[in-house]
Amino acid sequence: PGEPSYALYDEERSQLLSSLHRRAQLFCDAFNEMEGVSCNRAEGALYLFPSITVPSKAREAARAEGIEPDAFYAQQLLDATGICIVPGSGFRQRDGTSHLRFAFLPAEEDIAAVVGLMKDFHQKFMQEYA
Repeated sequence: PGEPSYALYDEERSQLLSSLHRRAQLFCDAFNEMEGVSCNRAEGALYLFPSITVPSKAREAARAEGIEPDAFYAQQLLDATGICIVPGSGFRQRDGTSHLRFAFLPAEEDIAAVVGLMKDFHQKFMQEYA
């Protein structure tokens, strides 16, 4: 406060924080619309941590590859869409659970396309491993 650039800084900061809040909410809502996925809203970080119920056939496929089910899902998502999401197993999640860490940093104008790719992939993944 009091500096000539402060008003501009404050405006830009406010716009950025508002944008991050909108992005977080859009992605959180999208995750919660996906079968077997639940996501709490972000509370201060640039990440969402959705939990996912990985179908038993996908768990078996993951075991066959020697990786955790959430890592299997993340790799399949990356291969199919180019979207990188981090498996929660790298963060010491509770045994028997699967989570993902997703940075909600895509530009707002790109979110609809990213969400579309994620939802399409997820639906196909769940059908394939049902």
